[in-house]
Amino acid sequence: MSEQTSRRYRDFVFNILAVVLCVFVLVVVNTTLLDDQPKLALFGMLGLTLVFLQHTLIKRKPNWFPGNIIDLILIVGTVAVFGYVFVQSEKLLSAFWVDGTLLGDRAGEEKPVDFVIASIGILLILEATRRSIGWTLPLLSLVFILYGFFGQSMPDWLFPHRGFTWQQISQKTFLQSGTMCVFGIALNVMFKYVFLFVLFGTLLEQTGATGYIIRFARRLFRRSSGGPAKVAVLSSGLMGSLSGSAVANTATTGTLTIPLMKSTGFTSEAAAGIEAAASSGGALMPPIMGAGAYMMLEIVPDVTILKIIQAALIPAILYYTALLLAVHFHSRRIGAAVDTHNETGDRESRSYSPYQGVVFFGSFVILIALLLYGFSPYLSVSISLVGMLILSMFSKQTRLDPAKMIRAMIQAARSGTALIVAASCVGIILGIVDLTGLGPALPAKVQLLAGDNGFLALLLLMFSTIILGMGLPSAVCYLLVALTVGSVLTTLNTPPLAAHLFIFYFGMMSMVTPPVALAAYAGAAIAKGDVIRSAFAAFRFALVGFALPFAFVYRPELLMLTAENEAANPLLVTAHVGITLIGICGLAAAMAGYAFAGIGTFVRIPLLVFSLALFFTRWDSVGFWIQMVAAVAVAALLIVNYLKSRNMPRTIGSGPDPDAGSGASAANEATPVTPPQTAE
Repeated sequence: MSEQTSRRYRDFVFNILAVVLCVFVLVVVNTTLLDDQPKLALFGMLGLTLVFLQHTLIKRKPNWFPGNIIDLILIVGTVAVFGYVFVQSEKLLSAFWVDGTLLGDRAGEEKPVDFVIASIGILLILEATRRSIGWTLPLLSLVFILYGFFGQSMPDWLFPHRGFTWQQISQKTFLQSGTMCVFGIALNVMFKYVFLFVLFGTLLEQTGATGYIIRFARRLFRRSSGGPAKVAVLSSGLMGSLSGSAVANTATTGTLTIPLMKSTGFTSEAAAGIEAAASSGGALMPPIMGAGAYMMLEIVPDVTILKIIQAALIPAILYYTALLLAVHFHSRRIGAAVDTHNETGDRESRSYSPYQGVVFFGSFVILIALLLYGFSPYLSVSISLVGMLILSMFSKQTRLDPAKMIRAMIQAARSGTALIVAASCVGIILGIVDLTGLGPALPAKVQLLAGDNGFLALLLLMFSTIILGMGLPSAVCYLLVALTVGSVLTTLNTPPLAAHLFIFYFGMMSMVTPPVALAAYAGAAIAKGDVIRSAFAAFRFALVGFALPFAFVYRPELLMLTAENEAANPLLVTAHVGITLIGICGLAAAMAGYAFAGIGTFVRIPLLVFSLALFFTRWDSVGFWIQMVAAVAVAALLIVNYLKSRNMPRTIGSGPDPDAGSGASAANEATPVTPPQTAE
């Protein structure tokens, strides 16, 4: 068989199974046809099979014949192993149960075949995870498995335990049903919530949503200095809410926005950093918010999806407000030109219609209305898909014909299978955590290290989340941290939702944290810029994302909650938002080194310190006055900067980019800007 024929067969089988996966999830999630373990077994089987079809054994040799044979063996093994779990846990197939006993009820009485199946299943999950998201999570899982084996040999500071046999480990992680196992909470959240929203996003893209959003943003910022950068911020925020993936969002919108930014005076590194920072915040934007929001439904007590959306709304708006301000100040500092591209006559523009906006916003309105009415998230998104299909029929540009729907299902499978196998792999780690008693021991150790210092506890949690997030999808990172050390935050006099959003935010911010800033790396590849410079640029533009979580933990009114987890007074909410906006303005100006005119070092440092004080203090007896003084100081420094700028001559042209890593010439027509002089 030729290489081309082999690839064609793989693609054909992948496409068929991708459609089967989407239809299976849509049908089973809205019915009671199957119990939890049987449906998750089929879900995992389809996910792993698609990964082995999509990702070959050796990426550099996709058509290597021995590799194809190994892939075929792994696919057959996947079907056999997960099929066995399905049969042994499905009540309608009780005639085929070993000894006539349900798999979940055979704890302590498993047969040798059960342990063989579990061993093969764990190996298949580790290999599928390695292929789809890299080595980090499989190696972490192996470390936990070894910890389960050799716990009795561990020193005191590494949480020793009595040690467990392979039979006990495999039974706990793979064979049993429950919360902390392969067929547990992580995979269940992917099945019930995440995959459906991935499908929602890919179908919406097929209506022309991506192009519409970018075109809408370009019109909005057409005459604004650094308009393409603001287009990147707005479009990436809207698209990121659909995809939930910072890297995928950067790759999707960045192909258009990064060249536009470079054409108007931004360096390659600044363009890549802005796009990465904007894309990383997309999963923080309601109403979809990627996978983490739906994991919170299963983890946070007494919470609904509407409470999560409500709590996340103000921080998301503040994050993008800060990013727009930082981009605006940076644009004025370098003298970035306006976007002079004429949209009205080009062929690409004629392929879009205003009705695409009706479909885009209409689909969201249906989804939010159903959630407000009290429908479950999975039923709401299922009905919204039908509503989107009906809305799309009234325009040729938006119509979801069978070909577009199949393309959307295939894309959903390509995007979602990595999360399926990663969730399965997390189940192995969670099983070990539960088996060894590490669950309560780890947060106790963190609390011991932090003592009574709440700020130190927050820092320890922040660093652990960022470090884990450097090699894991942000949703997987959130799940691991939330279920292992997240309980630490419940001791800090803050609502449980604030604690979990704190972890969620830093899981996303790991995408723009050097040295492993995956979203910035994707942007640098498109911009053809230096990778490390791009990562630090992304970190700088996204800085408010590192300060906001501290602000809403200390002041949960920003989540529209009180410290007692009740609805906050609207006046208090408004006051806290106003104070935070002052901090955002100061922080954006300090990071750009420019507001209305250039800001020198002797003003920039105190401006940064006073601005951060507005994020890192509570409204208690002392903290209130610290915030009042800091707010007045930030406002005064910005007012002085504005008054200085009034006495400076205004010129037409582009100033030098102080962050230049590789030059990018400005367009011929530039907005009138103030030259980068220093106002101190």
